[in-house]
Amino acid sequence: MPDPVLPSDIADSPPLAEGQVLTVDGRDFLIVTSDRRKRLGLTVERDGTLTLRAPVGCEAARAEQFVRQSRAWIDSKLLLRGRHRPAHPTREFRDGESFRYLGREYRLLLVDEGGVPVRLAAGRLRMDRAVAADPARARRDMVAWYRKSGLRWSRGRLQPWAARMEVPEPTVTVRDVGNRWGTYRPGEGDHGTMALHWAVFQLPAHLVDYVIAHELAHIRVSGHGPGYWSLLKRAIPECEARKEELDDLGRRLWLGQVTERV
Repeated sequence: MPDPVLPSDIADSPPLAEGQVLTVDGRDFLIVTSDRRKRLGLTVERDGTLTLRAPVGCEAARAEQFVRQSRAWIDSKLLLRGRHRPAHPTREFRDGESFRYLGREYRLLLVDEGGVPVRLAAGRLRMDRAVAADPARARRDMVAWYRKSGLRWSRGRLQPWAARMEVPEPTVTVRDVGNRWGTYRPGEGDHGTMALHWAVFQLPAHLVDYVIAHELAHIRVSGHGPGYWSLLKRAIPECEARKEELDDLGRRLWLGQVTERV
């Protein structure tokens, strides 16, 4: 067990700042603060980086003690990540290449139709051939298609889940949210903003629902403590199994990597 932090130590310890990197025993932790949070929390991101979530004004000494007390948990999570390293594929945007949408696989068909750069029609994902010839543009337009299609789909799912969990319906956006599948940020009044990673719409619908419910639960509970999981389990009794499935499938999603052409 680490040495206890005395009141005099905390009094002399500066508060953590949003975006700060706190180094404890050789490990770096990105600090994320929230005025809704009362307790400290740790997240091991998909790429193995570490995020420390803290209340606004939390002292560095308190955070360091919390990290040291959580060393065994961190070690176990990093070991598990090491055994299940990400295997995200790359894409080349050629005829017949596969892309997933809501768990179903669609083959890419290059066409000379002009107009919309990417669209789903007759069971094929159709991309303008001129777009496919430029990998950077093809990536941008494919991601834009996922964002637009995912936003339209998620808007239809949000209200039923919000009603089921008895929380106000937030504004939803679809974008790249880095190493997380989704985020929730409180706003003025009861309504906040939920952001979903565009890549989650490659997952089967029941896992996208899990991500949505996961973020909706944060409207009532900011951290991932027992109260949070109790709330989520009432909405999705099999949430633990869905989390494991998400961890497995999520490491194999296409996140925008493009094969460089020689």
